[in-house]
This record gives sequence, C-alpha cells and structure tokens, in this order.
Amino acid sequence: MIFVNETHDEERAFYGIKDAVVKNCKIDGPADGESAFKECKNIQVEDTYLNLRYPFWHVDDVAITNCHMTENCRAALWYDNGVVITDSKMHGIKALRECKNIQIKDTDIISPEFAWRSHNITVENTTLEGEYPFFECTDMEIDGLKMKGKYSFQYIENVTFRKCNLDTKDAFWHAKNITIEDSVIKGEYLGWYAENIRFVRCKIIGTQPLCYCKGLVLEDCEMDGCDLSFERSEVVATVKGHIDSVKNPITGSVHADSIGEIILEEEIVTPGKCKITQG
Repeated sequence: MIFVNETHDEERAFYGIKDAVVKNCKIDGPADGESAFKECKNIQVEDTYLNLRYPFWHVDDVAITNCHMTENCRAALWYDNGVVITDSKMHGIKALRECKNIQIKDTDIISPEFAWRSHNITVENTTLEGEYPFFECTDMEIDGLKMKGKYSFQYIENVTFRKCNLDTKDAFWHAKNITIEDSVIKGEYLGWYAENIRFVRCKIIGTQPLCYCKGLVLEDCEMDGCDLSFERSEVVATVKGHIDSVKNPITGSVHADSIGEIILEEEIVTPGKCKITQG
C-alpha cells in the first residue's frame, strides 16, 4: 500500500493502516483533523509535512525519514513501540512520550517536555532545544547530542553519553547509573542527588556542581567556574586544572592541580573521611 503526493486534513486520515509507505504527503488543512496515523503498524513515512496534532499514537514499527513536524504538530509520538526517526525536524511540544525502542539520528528537535517516560532510546548526531527533556527515561545511548535545555535528564537511569555538548540548568537530578564520556556539560547545580554517575574526560562548567551524590566518579575531567563543589557527596575525583572551591564532601577523594578554597565544617563532615589533595 503506497500513498504519494497526497494531502490529508481529516480526522484519523490513515487510521489502522499496515505495511504501508506514505511519501511526499501533507498532513495539513482546514478540517484540522487529529491523529493521522493512529493504531498503525509497519509503516514508512517519508518526505512528509505534518502540521496537525497527535499524528503517531499507538503505532508499532514506524520509520520517519526527512519529515517536518511543525510547532503545530504537538504530542507527535505517544505510546509507540519501534520508531526510527532520521533526518527530520520535530518542532512541536511534547514530541515523544511513553514510547519504547526508539532510534533518533541526524534530527533537529525543538520541543518543550521532550521524551518523557520513554525507554530503550538511541540518539545520534542530533540537536535539541527544550525544557525538561528526557524526564524519567531509561536505557539510553546518546552520542553526539548538542543540546540547549533547562531541567534536563531528571530521574533517568542506565544511560551512556558520548561526545555531547550539553548547555543545561539543573541537569541529571536524581539520575542513576550514568556514564558521560568526552563531553562538555555547562549549567548550574549539576547532578544533585545522583547515584552512580561517572564523568570521563569531561569539561564541567558552572556553579555548585555534583552535590548530595552517591557513587560519584570524575576521571581526568576539567572544572570551570565550579564553586562549592561536591557538597555532602561520596566522591572520587581527579581533575585537571583548577577547582574554585570544594565544600564538605562526605567520603572518598578529590585531587586537582589547584583548589581555590576548601571548606570543611566539622559539624557536617568527619575530618579525613574524604582526602583532598592538590598539586
């Protein structure tokens, strides 16, 4: 079943189709119909313009290639299983939610509340702008993501990041079992309350990072503008260069080339439980 060069604006235009290709079509028009591809299975959507709400709900096995989901295309993918998105634009709010088995590659995303409560996700060479991305997501591999966000990656679990550039406030709060390699992370209050989060050859920029953490590891990292670091954290850190200040780490060790200020309040920490060295 193949649909080519068609325009549809009716409600549930392609409802329930299976084993189909939709190519060079438009989901747009005055009828303003919702849910164009609801309850579909094994479909390919290529070179298609989507300007109406909720197009891919309860869909199994969909490949979306070179498509444009506009800002009017809100809540584009919900409750889906088996989605591959390539060379596309996702510009509507809440673009992905409660989905699983998702692959995203070479895609531009502008979407507040992107990818909530979704699982088994791979992201490659993609740009993302939005508040609260990836809330409560699990089991992800993220490579080459360039992101500008606010409250990112909160409550995520079992995730690896590689070669990413993340400009984001309050990222990784309550995150568990996270590895971040060869990346730049810029923001404020990074990673509070995280468990088993590991940074390898990363550059961390911003105030009061990595407080109240358990199982925190930094290997050969840089820290820029990082004051009041590691407060009440269990940490093992090796830092190349300078840390502005370290405050009340609970256990472990911190080593840097230089540390501007070390704050240890005996009513909070036990002297010597965290070994702090420089030079």
